[in-house]
Amino acid sequence: MFVRRSLFAIASLAVALPFAIPAAAPAIAAPASNELKAVQEHLAKVDSMTASFSQTDRAGKVLTGKLTLQKPGKIRFQYEKGVPILVVGDGTSLYFIDYSVKQVSRWPVKDSPLSILLDPSRDASKYARIVHSADPRIVSVEAYDPKHPEYGRITLIFAKQASAPGGLMLQGWVALDSQNNRTTVRLDNQKFNVPVSKNTFRFNDPRKPGRPG
Repeated sequence: MFVRRSLFAIASLAVALPFAIPAAAPAIAAPASNELKAVQEHLAKVDSMTASFSQTDRAGKVLTGKLTLQKPGKIRFQYEKGVPILVVGDGTSLYFIDYSVKQVSRWPVKDSPLSILLDPSRDASKYARIVHSADPRIVSVEAYDPKHPEYGRITLIFAKQASAPGGLMLQGWVALDSQNNRTTVRLDNQKFNVPVSKNTFRFNDPRKPGRPG
């Protein structure tokens, strides 16, 4: 049950955790306003992304898989073999598919904190803030809509890296859903602005055998 809850928390997703990053960094951290601008620049420059991910739920259960993202609104969490769950965003809606019970849950992309990654039209300065980090190599930004606490919170963690879009490399995020279930996602082998097949964001609907979603 913990595994299923943590998977669901991905989409209904915030506190920063220490992420392993390369050594060497500037001695002085940039002002928060400049760091938020850097995050916005990064988000504006990323149209697509692929990465390997590892996900840890509140019980310490770890699952791995592949993340594929394409703006606007498209994302896919393909879990490791043997995990009967899929999370897909098709541009307007996020779907949580549980093949073990043939169940599909759906909600608008805009109702998820993941929209900070998926919706290029949103102004992050209106609903996100920089979270102080003792490590000047790290930039953490928390996204939260106080008008809709049921959407949860997400904190994106970036490492400063000159070669990455906007000078930031997305390392992952930490999320809290409305029930305070905590999920940590760490990324590896990130690739930005790569070609992505449109079929990536389709799925086989277990309620309709043989018909893709």
